[in-house]
Amino acid sequence: MLEYSLAHWVTFLSAALLLNLSPGPDMAYVLGQTARHGRRGGFAAMFGVWSGAGLHVVMAALGLSAILATSALAFSLVKWLGAAYLVWLGLKSLLARGTEDTATAPVVPASGTRIYRQGIMISLLNPKVAIFFLAFLPQFVVDGAGPVSLQLALHGLAIILVAAVVEPPLVIAGARLAKALRGSRRLGLWCERGLGALFVGLGARLALTERNL
Repeated sequence: MLEYSLAHWVTFLSAALLLNLSPGPDMAYVLGQTARHGRRGGFAAMFGVWSGAGLHVVMAALGLSAILATSALAFSLVKWLGAAYLVWLGLKSLLARGTEDTATAPVVPASGTRIYRQGIMISLLNPKVAIFFLAFLPQFVVDGAGPVSLQLALHGLAIILVAAVVEPPLVIAGARLAKALRGSRRLGLWCERGLGALFVGLGARLALTERNL
């Protein structure tokens, strides 16, 4: 049960690596929280995104993601909620006011729980992620290797494990870079504005997406 060839895993893990390196709302949120709140904020965001991805894997294994793929109403509802959430986060950054002096300012304290919850929401409210898992994971189901739902769950968790290798170094490097740049008030403010514009743009792009991949 659950026996696969070496070629199978090489192909799958290569695809999973490319998936985790591709830019999107999840990665933007993780790096944005890293820039704002340092390593602690980045890891909280990362764990939130992973939790959301894990729920997508469960839904794909149970077949619930098929509802988003076949129901225009369900897809549109989740899509617009996700787009509104991203735009709201973006506007918060765009309207943020810089501090008087950040030359010696410490990392801005933030609630790790709040960041974690936001990470889950960003991942869950992206219907394209659910449909992607529904379309991507079945391609690696092998006849006779075991129950389909178990194979889907295994490969979905493997994607998250690849993320566990790829993303922590990015968070650590991003936190160090943010710390080095934090002395510039103007640069920090422009970074905040840039992140806000990115989230608004990602929200607009999500709002324009269709159900087809």
